Amino acid sequence: MTLRRGFYLLITFLVSLTSLTGCFTGVESTPKITASDVRRGKPVVTPEDTFLADIAGQPFSQWKPGKRFFVADDKISLIFGPTMPAGERLNGNWIEFDRANPVTGVTGATETDLVFRSAGGAEMVYRIALSPDSLRARKSVEVPFTIEESVVDSVRARIDGKRLYVVTRYWRDDNDNSVKGRKFVPVTVDSVSPGNSVYPVKVSFHDDNGTSARLFLSPGATGATPRTFATLFAFNDPYLKYPYITPENWALIIDGKVALDMTREECRLSLGAPQDLDRRAGYSSIQEVWVYENGIYLLFEDGLLRRYRK
Repeated sequence: MTLRRGFYLLITFLVSLTSLTGCFTGVESTPKITASDVRRGKPVVTPEDTFLADIAGQPFSQWKPGKRFFVADDKISLIFGPTMPAGERLNGNWIEFDRANPVTGVTGATETDLVFRSAGGAEMVYRIALSPDSLRARKSVEVPFTIEESVVDSVRARIDGKRLYVVTRYWRDDNDNSVKGRKFVPVTVDSVSPGNSVYPVKVSFHDDNGTSARLFLSPGATGATPRTFATLFAFNDPYLKYPYITPENWALIIDGKVALDMTREECRLSLGAPQDLDRRAGYSSIQEVWVYENGIYLLFEDGLLRRYRK
């Protein structure tokens, strides 16, 4: 009885296995995965990550009369209010710190009037609801819509005239509008100047073809902004990290192009990570579909690009 029962169980198992195999469609999808699955790995801190990470505004205790701030937005009128100089445009010009006066606020607490002078000599007042002693205890004090000259000077001292590799194709013009650029090519920094109220440092450069452009960045702690030095520049030729990529494919990557039979890694280097990614298993191959926000569509079979729409 035991052998007979075991035989029947074996037959039942084989029949169920055959049934499952017969129902296989050949294109079974896994659940959708995110673009982060395109490349996984433990983040590595690079020299680029730490290069400008220590640059920040001066502590208030070090402010001296004559300290300069670049006005990056017309909204500066919101902090100076009625003390704004009539008929004088501040945006795009420098103002100077003059002094700090303790005052009594509406609640009776001690506050501070930060007094600035415009290029035309007009006095402007920015009131902060903290006492002078409280301000001096802080590491930094932000003056909205301005850029500290000391921050720009610190970045300039480190990279002006330096030979770097740009690692983004999205170059900018003077107004921070996107212009077409190339990726992973050497550039020379021509100048460092005040940027805008979001990205305070503007780096002007030219490539070996003589094309000039700008990039706007924020120095300071890595991760505080999407435009750090490490996301825009590299010290060494990135191609050295990918000796297995042919010169022909690397030239395509530089220009943001793809071609049939490129690998997933090559396409990621060229176009970046996709917005959506779907992985499917067929009879004899693994398919991946990458979709980008701008409508670009890539289809890979066993890790190689077989079809695309751009």
